[in-house]
Amino acid sequence: MKKEALAQARNAYAVEAECLAKAVEYLDEEQFAKAVEALKNAPRIGAAGCGHSGIACQHFCHLMCCIERPARFISPAEAVHGASGFLKKGDVMLFASRGGKTDELLPILAICQKKGVTVITVTENLDSPLAKGADIVLRQYINRETDKYNCQGTTSTTSLCVIFHALQAALIEETDYQNEQFGLIHPGGAVGKRLN
Repeated sequence: MKKEALAQARNAYAVEAECLAKAVEYLDEEQFAKAVEALKNAPRIGAAGCGHSGIACQHFCHLMCCIERPARFISPAEAVHGASGFLKKGDVMLFASRGGKTDELLPILAICQKKGVTVITVTENLDSPLAKGADIVLRQYINRETDKYNCQGTTSTTSLCVIFHALQAALIEETDYQNEQFGLIHPGGAVGKRLN
C-alpha cells in the first residue's frame, strides 16, 4: 500500500472524530425534544433521503422498529407513485438532506403538508426548502468529508447516523422501553442469545 494511502486512511479517523466532537454543540435541545415527542406519539414513521442519506434513513427506520416504533423507509421514487399513501394524518415523516434542497424530496414534502403529517428535517442548511417546510429541524454539522476531494458521503453519513442514534437513545428513555421487549423481537444472533 502507498504511504499516502495509509496516511489518508488514518486521517479519516481524525476527520470523523473531530466532526463528532463538534457536532454535539449543534444540538438544539428544544427542536430535539420536539422530534422525540413527535416520534414517541406517531402511529407510523416514514423516512426518506437520496444516496447515502437514503441508506442512513433505512438504518433509522430499523432503529425505530427495534424499539417498537413502526417505521418504513419510503423510496423517493416510489413515494410519488403511491407509496406516500403509507402516511396518514398524525404520522411523522423524516427527511435527511445535507443541503436541504434534494429535488426528489420536495414533492413528498408537499404531500406531507397536505395530509397533515408532521415533518422532521435533518439538514446542514437551515435556510433550505426542506428546513423551512418542516415542523421540526435538526441541524447537522459536517466539518469535511474524509476523501481528499471532500466529495464522498462519508463524514456526513456518520454525522447523520449519530443524530439517529441519539434519537433512539432518547426514545428508549421516554418510552421506558425494556430490554425484555427487545429480547422478544430479537431472538436471533449473538444479541438474541445474550438477551434470552
